[in-house]
Amino acid sequence: MVKTGLDKIRIKLPAGLKGKNAGVICHAPSVGSDFQHIIDFIDSSGDLRLKAVFGPQHGLSGQTQDNMIEWNGYYHNMLKVPVYSLYGEYRKPTSEMLEGVEVVIVDMQDVGARPYTYIWTLKHAMEACGELGIPVWVLDRPNPVAGIGIEGPVLNPEYYTFVGGAEIPLCHSMTIGEIALWVRDIENVKCDVNIVRMENWSRNMMFDDTGLPWVLPSPNIPTLKSAIVYPGMVLIEALNLSEARGTTIPFELFGAPGLNTKELLSNLSARNLPGTIFREHNFIPAFNKYKDQYCNGLQIHVTNNRLYKPVFTALSIFEAILETTPGYLSFNEPPYEYEKRLTPFDILAGDCITREVLTGKTDLKIEKRRWEHDIESFTKKFREISLYQQPLP
Repeated sequence: MVKTGLDKIRIKLPAGLKGKNAGVICHAPSVGSDFQHIIDFIDSSGDLRLKAVFGPQHGLSGQTQDNMIEWNGYYHNMLKVPVYSLYGEYRKPTSEMLEGVEVVIVDMQDVGARPYTYIWTLKHAMEACGELGIPVWVLDRPNPVAGIGIEGPVLNPEYYTFVGGAEIPLCHSMTIGEIALWVRDIENVKCDVNIVRMENWSRNMMFDDTGLPWVLPSPNIPTLKSAIVYPGMVLIEALNLSEARGTTIPFELFGAPGLNTKELLSNLSARNLPGTIFREHNFIPAFNKYKDQYCNGLQIHVTNNRLYKPVFTALSIFEAILETTPGYLSFNEPPYEYEKRLTPFDILAGDCITREVLTGKTDLKIEKRRWEHDIESFTKKFREISLYQQPLP
């Protein structure tokens, strides 16, 4: 079984943490292999003093459902500490929030896709702690879809937002500990960073290879299947399609009223996309886009995790919609995730080129070659900070 960073400090607390006043950035999946939550561990350890708790998007308990649903902090009456929201008025901890904090411990479960905001909460925390001289300790966790490999456009710095703050691919294969090192060494955020590495983890693993318990990292990533398709299907958030929020299998389903799913299914099936089969499946979202409306849709069935390419598959879906339901697909306008100027699809994809490829009907294989060239440069830098020595994909 894989031992996470949390599992390791529960066995032996590092000297740099003993006796410290700790601020903890965590959420619902911040549990050990026996499901004990990090807050409960610290509260009962006797070797650490819990000074403050910080929660990312979706809240400390995963209670907020959707994008841009902010939550407010509160005082935890049982723990006698403040709980601060980093997805609301503040996304970067303030000096007041960090008053009396001697170390900040970060234990968050990422899903391996650049737009997932937890890694950018980490970046903001590193910036704040660096300014105040507070060390940051990152308890490393698996990238649940690392076995898929590296895929998709590399983010252009001109498109940095809260859904992307580093020059990394859409599907990046990095752990949150490696993200912290990339932010420090490549993005030049000055911060004292300490990583508690995992044991027995390999980059060719999927989460179900780790033996660890799955606790949904956010309300719309309920299962590993959701996480597998998410690095590509997250782009639907920027389109006039439903990513099936408001159903039990978000991101695996997609659709919209009036979509020609018969021809769409035929088009996608003819493409023979690796590791996947599509099936017609209509749905009525209980909330979010097209709430209470009948959506014509398809379900993505991933038949082989090792062959499946989430980004290329998603773009193939969009191209197929353009071909089978002409004039239907459109790109949402700002705002999106605190960004009021840039096109939402562009900040998710990484730049404007992917969108222009779709609208200009350029061969997607040409776009794929562009990613691969940029990924070569990314991988060279990644090797310099990689914590796990298995060959990178």
